[in-house]
Amino acid sequence: MNVYTGIHSYYCGIDLHARTMYVCILDKDGTKVFHKNMPCTPERFLQAIQPYRGDIVVGVECIFCWYWLADLCEEQGIDFVLGHALYMKAIHGVKTKNDRIDSLKIARLIRGGNFPLAYVYPPEMRATRDLMRRRNHFVRKRAELLAHIQNTTMQYNLKSLGTISRSHHRRDKDIAGHFPDPVVQLIVETDLQLIDHYDPIIKGLDKQILTLAKAHDPKSKALSIVAKRLGIAVYYMLRRGQPFNLNQFLKGSMNKEKA
Repeated sequence: MNVYTGIHSYYCGIDLHARTMYVCILDKDGTKVFHKNMPCTPERFLQAIQPYRGDIVVGVECIFCWYWLADLCEEQGIDFVLGHALYMKAIHGVKTKNDRIDSLKIARLIRGGNFPLAYVYPPEMRATRDLMRRRNHFVRKRAELLAHIQNTTMQYNLKSLGTISRSHHRRDKDIAGHFPDPVVQLIVETDLQLIDHYDPIIKGLDKQILTLAKAHDPKSKALSIVAKRLGIAVYYMLRRGQPFNLNQFLKGSMNKEKA
């Protein structure tokens, strides 16, 4: 766990929400100099910290709406730190659901050198990461549908359908007809229709994500290798109980490609 240990004249802790934020600013001695709730607007935030702009660090917990504040601080030349939500909960697990108290605790963590750091993801890559997360959501939903079909065979004590995860696995099988009850057939047909709908969406997203990733990194060859092999490589690394070294993996993969 990495913590922020920077020394400043002022420490700003923010309990951030979608539309409002509670801002607490401490001086170097730990005295509160500002503690108010306000709307989440750049103008109000900059106005609040204006008297302390000379040497201040701003910190928030890593929740879904931190992008705008990180970008604003970067634009204005203000030091910004992002708190690791899980580690913050571990450090002050008695976190009260009170915005005023939470903002004070965040400011105290920063001032005390106990603020656990999360990675401030680069702005130009955030949308692609969010697209990958959305793609993973679709993959999980598709997997739930496949699992439901397989579980239904067990529910009615029917013979296993075998592998049906890919379209060519399902092509020559009368999956719905495998179930005698017409209502159950309708349930399975609905699952299959949704699976067939997800398949081209996921495949299209895969291609778009790889294209975007290549634009973010000039090592397009390496990215192609990662896309093809990373999943199974991580699996075997985990099985062997060894830490995964991406640079080492890329170097070995590039050598294999050349061979």
